[in-house]
Amino acid sequence: MTQKSQRIKRRGRPARRMRWGRVRELPSGRWQARVPDPTRLGRLVPAPQTFATRVDAERWLAEQETDQARGAWVDPSAGRITLKSYSEDWLAHRPDLRLRTIELYEGLLDRQILPTLGEVELSRLTTARVRTWRARLLKQGTGASTVAKAYRLLRAMFNTAVADELVVKNPCRIDGAGVEKAPERPVATIAEVEALADAMPLRFRLLILLAAWCTARRGELLALQRSDFDLLHDRVQINKAVAYFEDGTFEIGNPKTDAGRRQIAIPPHILPDVVAHLEAWVSPEPDAYVFTGMKGGLVRPAVLQTAWNKARIAVGRTDLHFHDLRHTGNTLAAAVPGTSTKDLMARMGQSSSRAALLYQHASSDRDAIIAAALSKLARPAKVTPIGAKRTRRGARGGHGDS
Repeated sequence: MTQKSQRIKRRGRPARRMRWGRVRELPSGRWQARVPDPTRLGRLVPAPQTFATRVDAERWLAEQETDQARGAWVDPSAGRITLKSYSEDWLAHRPDLRLRTIELYEGLLDRQILPTLGEVELSRLTTARVRTWRARLLKQGTGASTVAKAYRLLRAMFNTAVADELVVKNPCRIDGAGVEKAPERPVATIAEVEALADAMPLRFRLLILLAAWCTARRGELLALQRSDFDLLHDRVQINKAVAYFEDGTFEIGNPKTDAGRRQIAIPPHILPDVVAHLEAWVSPEPDAYVFTGMKGGLVRPAVLQTAWNKARIAVGRTDLHFHDLRHTGNTLAAAVPGTSTKDLMARMGQSSSRAALLYQHASSDRDAIIAAALSKLARPAKVTPIGAKRTRRGARGGHGDS
């Protein structure tokens, strides 16, 4: 035993163990840490960043040693790919995405994400950097909804990067950053829905009625064919949707979700409008489109938007968007006594209860219905005398006040 080891033993201090990994000071004054690669003997993998102090570098090494011991280590060099390059690869390997969704993601990447973060390597993108990027977008005036969509896309890409062991953890960890707090959408009255339908060109009148009373999406309605209507059972089948792209092309595919494939009962008061439209504007072939342009082809968004703009100006509701017709119909359906969340989900074509629950919030109309129901519990319902005539309200005008 050497004199030095005897001295340490006498003082009661254990011998210092050999250092795991390597730490060295660079000419710049910063510190570099290198970790042993457990898959390749003798290979040292440098940390993706340098450190201000030796203590910081050694702390990082200790974390790497712990991760290797529990089998959770990720090669730091695996994340040495820029976000721009990774985003291209990520989109290319997502066959489950609809073309319209890919176009949306490409727009978010090109306009909101890549201009600031595109050249940053995955392993160098920290939560602090993500927070700064998000704050800058909001400060520049980018809409909160758009920023939330961009954040969710970035988070989704990093979820995949973590699963592929390119990075250790997802830097998108900002509470509430991916939540869209959209303002309450406007609702049309029943009289306004009728007025909007009357203000549209005749070939588009039924489009307004179906959007409101059957709560269908624009793309679902424009993809309807004659065979989708079952007038024997007063139903319309939704099994496809048309998606329009910025370059003017379009695609007819599946509805937005699997739940989007559904049969919708047509309210009786608009059945005469359905029959009249099919007779006047739709060819007899089963695959004939229900709504067409002047030349017989699919309706172009610009043509429909022009007609819609004129109609809402005529009615005095320039605040309404076409999608607000669906919102109006969902609101009316939610106010029907006894309507459950599952009923709404089925009619709306939603796979999640979240959207349906939004329409079941308290409102003055709904509260009046509840109050009336409570009164019926408090006192017996009035009995109609035998022989008394029951009046039947008109098929069209009667429903207008319901």
